[in-house]
Amino acid sequence: MSVSTQDLAQISELVEELCGIVLDSTKGYLVENRFGHMLGEYDCEDYGDLVKRVRSGGDKKLAGALVNAITTNETLFFRDQSPYEALRHKVLPELFDAKEKTPYPQRIRIWSAACSTGQEPYSIAMVLSELLEDDLPNWDIQILATDICEDALAQAREGIYGDLEIRRGLSTGELNRHFIPEDSNWRIKPELQKCVRFERRNLLDPFAAVGRFDVVFCRNVAIYFKQEVREDLYRRLADRMEVGGYFFTSSSESLKDIDPRFDPQLHCRSVFYRPAGLPA
Repeated sequence: MSVSTQDLAQISELVEELCGIVLDSTKGYLVENRFGHMLGEYDCEDYGDLVKRVRSGGDKKLAGALVNAITTNETLFFRDQSPYEALRHKVLPELFDAKEKTPYPQRIRIWSAACSTGQEPYSIAMVLSELLEDDLPNWDIQILATDICEDALAQAREGIYGDLEIRRGLSTGELNRHFIPEDSNWRIKPELQKCVRFERRNLLDPFAAVGRFDVVFCRNVAIYFKQEVREDLYRRLADRMEVGGYFFTSSSESLKDIDPRFDPQLHCRSVFYRPAGLPA
């Protein structure tokens, strides 16, 4: 079914309220492609009826399906490479040294926000595993991996990837070190999988009881938000960071004009921030 100008406006407003993604007036084709099949599946008369049912709050399944349909789950292992090089050669070695002076010298907390199908948090876990080697089980490592899309999280929790997904970003050595062949697919090794906890979380919602983090990755998601929503998200994420923590965003974003706390630092061709300040 073709989407009218009025339908597109209503759908766009609803999507922005649900997950922050902004759809402009040129995205009619995207709405038809992503939501058109849902009209028949959920017995909606038209796009207006779909919006009305979601807004009524009585059909949580439909609201979840709408969010799943619009979110972009494009990702790969070690995406852009340079943030993981900075993590390996700069961030984690410094963090390990700093932790020695604390009451919990072997506790690391990392948040992978908008983790999609799990490649980002598992890539982080691989870096930790390669640095700590046999000492990994002696560390208290928790990687919180969150996303709004339940379908993406379901795959991430399984930790099983097809050959095409595996070949996007992984070397043969990394594949053999960190994955187990399973039928025609590959499964992440249990010792890495147990480092990661997957949880559905909407980045527009308050971060109640989420904890505090030494490292935060929030990459390739806020670029779809309005500027004021993006800035608010980054400030709230910064508020959840430990002193001396490290904050990574996508390569296309600069945060230096958002808040004085976001002073960019460059290492391994990657920019990161330390918004909670440096340890005394």
